[in-house]
Amino acid sequence: MGGAWLTGGLHAIATETGWDPASADRVVGTSAGSMIGSLCASGVPPWFMVAHSGGETFEGLTDGRGRPASEAERNGGATFRLHRGLPVPGLGSWRLALRTLTSPTRHTPAQFASGWLPRGFVSTETLEATIRRVVDRGWSPHEGLWVMACDYTTGRRVAFGRAGSPPADLSKAVAASCAIPGFYHPVTIGGRSYMDGGVYSPSNLDVLRDEGLDLVVALNPTSSRATPPARSLADRAAAANRSATGRRLGSEARKLREAGTDVVLIQPTLEDLAVMGRNLMSGRRRHELIELATRTVAEQLRAPGVAEVLSALPPGAPERVARPEGPPSQWPALVGAPPLSRAAVPVSSRRRRVAPDLGLEPG
Repeated sequence: MGGAWLTGGLHAIATETGWDPASADRVVGTSAGSMIGSLCASGVPPWFMVAHSGGETFEGLTDGRGRPASEAERNGGATFRLHRGLPVPGLGSWRLALRTLTSPTRHTPAQFASGWLPRGFVSTETLEATIRRVVDRGWSPHEGLWVMACDYTTGRRVAFGRAGSPPADLSKAVAASCAIPGFYHPVTIGGRSYMDGGVYSPSNLDVLRDEGLDLVVALNPTSSRATPPARSLADRAAAANRSATGRRLGSEARKLREAGTDVVLIQPTLEDLAVMGRNLMSGRRRHELIELATRTVAEQLRAPGVAEVLSALPPGAPERVARPEGPPSQWPALVGAPPLSRAAVPVSSRRRRVAPDLGLEPG
């Protein structure tokens, strides 16, 4: 459901501003945000994600591997299958468990829990397959794409795609970023195991602090300014999690603002939360949420102050902002590197550099 909300949110940004989110200097994705962000950055426009999720087919349109696009999963890879291989009993990561015991104040609650939970039993293959339809091997054509994951031994976060980080195929990096401890099996890259980047931070905004950006647009599905009524213990637990995520998001946003970067925070509304429900792994109302988020995010983008900041964004390539006219055979190529927003009107003495940050759980 997090991925569904992000899809609608990106579509709203493109529709409202005429800007292509994939043209940002940096695209940072965590968990479901790594999936949606990687697809967008690698040439799949938000409008296509919306149409594909709704069941539309485009005759003659093929993916990056030459196969009919209509054959692709319509749920962002959120199809759950058991991991091949024997289950591993005991702690998922005894080294991480020991680290959290010896220095508990230096680890997040999620890091603490991750070491003690058993290894997940659900395969990440469907996640990898979704990415391979667009980028068969290697990294995205967008060189500014960063995919956030956590080392399963140390709990430290890794920004795959950033200079100095371990090399990885994009499909593996996204799978690692989505590998929720205790649910998905951890992903091995370069001989090390990795898990969901949200274990360190659901938003990871602060990785952009030293990038000299003028604007960051952050879409964060698991926090909210709204407070739905708590009718049960599960409702109160969900509210507590959103509150903790929101505090982390706010802290990271302050660090960026202190560095001179404007930050626009977009979060689910009360309407969105009602459709998302407590189970973010459910796909039952996925497309309904995409359509709803398209509207609710657009309304947030029109708010005074936000609209003014976004008005300086440059226009994107028309085929990436809205569906081209005519049959697919006449469309420009979609999959590939979009032009970066380097010629935007500056709002400060620096050239305008922007980055969307996408977070949270797959679904």
